[in-house]
Amino acid sequence: MGVILHKEPELNHPDMFVGWPGIGNIGLIAVDTLRQSVQAEELGEIEPYDFFYPNKVILRGSILTEMEFPTSKFYYKRLANRDLLFFIGEEQPATRETIYAEGARAYEMANLVLDTALRFNCRRIYTCGAAVAITHHQLPPRVWGVANQPDLLKEIRGYPNTILMNEAEGRGNEGSITGLNGLLLGVAKQRGIPGASLLGEIPDYLSRVPVPYPRASQALLETISAVCRLNIKPGILSDMVGQMATVVDNVYGQFPPDIKERLEQRKQVVRPRPEAITEEDQVWLKDHIDDFFKKGDKNA
Repeated sequence: MGVILHKEPELNHPDMFVGWPGIGNIGLIAVDTLRQSVQAEELGEIEPYDFFYPNKVILRGSILTEMEFPTSKFYYKRLANRDLLFFIGEEQPATRETIYAEGARAYEMANLVLDTALRFNCRRIYTCGAAVAITHHQLPPRVWGVANQPDLLKEIRGYPNTILMNEAEGRGNEGSITGLNGLLLGVAKQRGIPGASLLGEIPDYLSRVPVPYPRASQALLETISAVCRLNIKPGILSDMVGQMATVVDNVYGQFPPDIKERLEQRKQVVRPRPEAITEEDQVWLKDHIDDFFKKGDKNA
């Protein structure tokens, strides 16, 4: 059990970009769109048997012939200015209590990803995901940055539309990243690999809605394209953004007037100063939005 490589390409200190399902599938959509845009080739995969239950079993003539598991695949691309590696997982190795990776299986997968990164002498690791933010869906999403080495912070500040997590949250130096995005970055630090997490903003009131949020994926894609010095076609996700905008507007339209009134106030806040929204308002909104979704679950 472990990593199976189908090829052994000669790569020149590639950067690795990592994406898997999470809130709004923000990181997964951005990384996979970049992979498709540069036409990366499949490199290998992590065998699934120690990490996942099968999605389904396949029957032919009433005989079970195979089991289908979530995939966890590596891709690569040689470019003129730099080489790239991608790791894209269809699922995080989670327990039944949460969708996010945790425990021994998550730690093992993180190390298998990093084993492959070291095998090809990766220069840097970038994990990509969602930043649950006190913002409004009609405001342009920003990208939050976190690094596992202090000398990367200045570089992250220079990325387009990107701010450091502690500056975005406006609450000092504390913060957290759930699931494999945070775990992989921490294990990379232990193993001496520089790395960063780039997280696209999603409004807190949409973080429980089980649909993609491609507006944030588009913002994140623009940032990681700049990191790679690539000219990805502008608006490559515009069709998906347009489709999901209707879904988001429908969800927003169902909120009670008192919730919408407070959310509309967010559009008047001068960014990047989320601390202008009081902690009391944050707690009130969270409690009332949670109640709204709980009532919706009961009526489903």
